[in-house]
Amino acid sequence: MYAIMNRRDMQALGRTAGRRRTLVAVHAALTAASIALWLGSVHLAPLWMPVALLALVLPWCVAMGAINATTRGLLELRGHMLDERQLVERDRVRSVAHRITLGLLFAAAAGTGLAMWLADVRFDGSLLFPALFALLVTHWMLPAWVACLRVQDDLPDEDFEPVGN
Repeated sequence: MYAIMNRRDMQALGRTAGRRRTLVAVHAALTAASIALWLGSVHLAPLWMPVALLALVLPWCVAMGAINATTRGLLELRGHMLDERQLVERDRVRSVAHRITLGLLFAAAAGTGLAMWLADVRFDGSLLFPALFALLVTHWMLPAWVACLRVQDDLPDEDFEPVGN
């Protein structure tokens, strides 16, 4: 697993910050589309939605593999495979992702409470499962996205020319 996560040819996908942002945006969009298609196939049951969901599996897996390669397996490898710097970075990534998830949960709870209190909106529960499912998937994916966005750019290779006579 260590050899797979540290292949040089896959790390080129996330060599620059712009590529990593694009990779995370594409993966987030594929994840959101997958959530929407799965929820639609469960609640609405048209035949084309599961087929479209299956069509998204391969691009989603490729994007997730690219994120894992970019982070060099920070979240996928066991602790004894990582050095001290990577262990600290993994803890930092999980902490940042936890804070973002906490903020999303607080915003959802506060928004729901304010809508019920100020605008007298009543929720019948039909949106409860989709909202909770989306938050669950966000909680699951956020550490990988944060880790990918926090990776530092590779230093350019320097060719030293001899200075001489």
